[in-house]
Amino acid sequence: MSDECLDVFCHVLPSEYCAAANRSLTKPTFMFTRAQAIPVMVNPEARFRVMDQFPGYRQIPSLASPTPEQIAGPEQSPELARIANDALATLVSKHRDRFPSFVATLPLNNPEAALVEAERAVKRLGAAGVQIMTSIAGRPLDEPPHLALFALVAKLGGAVWLHPTRPMTRPDYPSEPVSKFDIWWSLGWPYETSVAMVRLAFAGLFDRCPNLPVITHHVGGIIPMMEGRLGSGMELLGTRTPPEHADAIRHQLQEPPLSALRRYYADTASFGARGAIECGRSFFGADRLMFATDMPFDPEQGPGYIRATLKAIRELDLSDVERKAILAGNAARVLKLKAAL
Repeated sequence: MSDECLDVFCHVLPSEYCAAANRSLTKPTFMFTRAQAIPVMVNPEARFRVMDQFPGYRQIPSLASPTPEQIAGPEQSPELARIANDALATLVSKHRDRFPSFVATLPLNNPEAALVEAERAVKRLGAAGVQIMTSIAGRPLDEPPHLALFALVAKLGGAVWLHPTRPMTRPDYPSEPVSKFDIWWSLGWPYETSVAMVRLAFAGLFDRCPNLPVITHHVGGIIPMMEGRLGSGMELLGTRTPPEHADAIRHQLQEPPLSALRRYYADTASFGARGAIECGRSFFGADRLMFATDMPFDPEQGPGYIRATLKAIRELDLSDVERKAILAGNAARVLKLKAAL
């Protein structure tokens, strides 16, 4: 197997961003404190030592959550996004052999500022695209202000990285105050990814932006496993909905839902679960699957998910052409990263 691999969904917290974000917080948040305690997240030299364990391994880093709009209000979040993107652009410029590009973060709770920062990051800083959370302050992505952001990124020639979000405070059952056993994360995040994918598809995202690459985290959530329900099951769309809720099934999709959902790209960040990657390859195709690890959120705080994901891909029944495409070729082609081939 080729050693060349390009990790398209891995996370970092530049020190400049951490300092600014901590100043903006009225009190520390558990998840942000946890992320900052991971050495490779905040220390480039520690990160390089992990990366060097895997010859040919490179990254397109994106900001770890919580993101600017989850930390600050709409007046302060644009500045946090600028600080993060400037820091990531500097990291790339200093170490382009390790980082061919980066994913920009946006102040998603400020739609106008998000448009401005997306254009600045892609056109001036050289970002490969932008990271968008699956909901913004509890609001869906298929609302007009957010669809305008997708349209702008498409016009700029960038890509969208779709990252799930769901808090512990959204309980598993209405009778309880919080979600138990990390279900909000383990099951909730793949669900949130899938909901956003379906909602955007029914909003006609790919009819409006047919060439926009949207890279979905964690092998496309649960979408690959729901092929039957989203295929023939959706042929009965509307028959389950009472007339008084007709607005709930009104949509702008011009093709079968399953066809639209196959237009997404999916990463391989399954924490080393070979079956999940195989399911994603079966649904999206080997040409729409991109290597990613979710580094450094493994129990080893860096190398674990890289090693496990490479092992899973090595064990898949793939041709050499398919394997090379998944490891680096697809990302280099779609993101226009000639130096990464």
